[in-house]
Amino acid sequence: MNPLPLEISALTASAFLLLFAYHLGLLFVKLRFPEATIYARNARTRAAWVREMMGKEHGLLAVQTLRNWTMAASFLASTAILIALALLNIVLTPPHQNDAGLQMLNFMGTRLESFHQIKLLILSVDFFFTFFNFTMAIRYYNHLGFMINVPQSSTGLPPASVVQTVQYGAAHYTLGMRGYYLSVPLALWLFGPGWLLVGTLIVIAILCHVDRTG
Repeated sequence: MNPLPLEISALTASAFLLLFAYHLGLLFVKLRFPEATIYARNARTRAAWVREMMGKEHGLLAVQTLRNWTMAASFLASTAILIALALLNIVLTPPHQNDAGLQMLNFMGTRLESFHQIKLLILSVDFFFTFFNFTMAIRYYNHLGFMINVPQSSTGLPPASVVQTVQYGAAHYTLGMRGYYLSVPLALWLFGPGWLLVGTLIVIAILCHVDRTG
C-alpha cells in the first residue's frame, strides 16, 4: 500500500487535532469555570427536579419523565447498534469495485481500499461507544425509577444519592449524543480528508453553541 499523500495526512491530522483541542478546552472550562458551560445549569436543574419529586411525592410525574428519558435513550441506543453492526458487516464483506461515486467526491486523491475499511471501522467504534453510553443511561434511569419513589423513611436513602444517580445517567446520555455528533465528520471522511475537515469545522461550530450557556 502506498503512503498517503502529504496534503491528505495534514488535513486528516488537522481535523482530529481540532476535535481533540476543542474537547480538551471544554474539559478545562468545565473544571475551572463550570458556570460558563450549559452542564452546570443542567445539573442544578436536575438536582432541583429530584428534590421536588421526592419532597412532594410527585410519583406519577417522576415516572412519566423517566419513561420519556428511557424511551429516547432506547431509541438512540437501538439506532447506534444497528449502524455499528451494519458498518462491521461492510468492513468484513469483500470489497466491491463499484465505487465511482466515492472516487468522484474524494477530490484530494485516490482512496485506498484498506484505509477505507479502517475509516469504516473507526466509525463503527464511534457508534459502539454511542450505544454503550445510551445503555448505561437506561441503566441509571431504571435505578432512578425505584429510588425516587421509595419514601425516605423506609430506606434512609438521602436525596443526594438520588441526585448522583440522575447525574450519572445524564452524563452518559450526553456522551452518547456526543458520539452522534462526532459521527458526522467521521462519515464525511469516507469521501475524503477535505470533507472530514469541513465536517469537523461545522460540528465544532455547532458544539460551541450547544456547550455554552445561552
